[in-house]
Amino acid sequence: MSVRRLAETQPESFAFTKANLEWAKGQIAKYPEGRQASAVIPLLWKAQEQHDGWLPEPAIRVIAEMLGMAYIRVLEVATFYTMFALEPVGKHFVQVCGTTPCLLRGADKLIHVCEKKIGHQHEVSADGQLSWLEVECLGSCSNAPMVQINYDYFEDLTPESFEKLLDDLRAGKKVKPGPQVDRSCSAPVGGPTTLLDASLYDGSVVGSWKKDFEARKAAKAKEKELAATEAAKPKEAGSGEKQAAKPPADKTKGG
Repeated sequence: MSVRRLAETQPESFAFTKANLEWAKGQIAKYPEGRQASAVIPLLWKAQEQHDGWLPEPAIRVIAEMLGMAYIRVLEVATFYTMFALEPVGKHFVQVCGTTPCLLRGADKLIHVCEKKIGHQHEVSADGQLSWLEVECLGSCSNAPMVQINYDYFEDLTPESFEKLLDDLRAGKKVKPGPQVDRSCSAPVGGPTTLLDASLYDGSVVGSWKKDFEARKAAKAKEKELAATEAAKPKEAGSGEKQAAKPPADKTKGG
């Protein structure tokens, strides 16, 4: 990772547009009094989005004032997260994941492509279309190697497919985000390798279990119904119930 510093050339000032200012106030209002600093990341993100994809120093000062934070605290946040670009970027800002899983799968070759097709890190190509930066893990390790370009992920890249991707972006062609190989999302390349039994999905397994369950439930209900019917029948004489015993004779009386 390179050291993150603010760009040497900065605009004189920064101000949110009317719409973005209202949006920022809505973000701040989400937090109780004294906790407005919690809105620092969304406000920095919106400022970057407004300012051609990079975060100028005056915006950091404006946000610090809006949130009642010390300037250095907002600067710490802006310089810590690579999601914030601190210098001008190209129309298509390429962030190459250089963390171990991607590196083991060829991220170093993608970096060489960036150097060949774009130039050095922190530099915008002469046509203003591309710039790039090596960053830490972007969280798509199962589809390594990958890059993030503006808001989209491009995964399962090879040097050849990555070169074509950059050429297409530069030419203004439509590109397809996500895996650049035959896979869906993060599923195995070539298709699933487990849970392939069709009976798992056609209802024959779950359906038979459900039928058996319902049959047992119905049998128990029938037993309860029969028991209730038997209990409701009148008792027949001499059915085994003991008759009440006659009281003993009173031997004190004559006769």
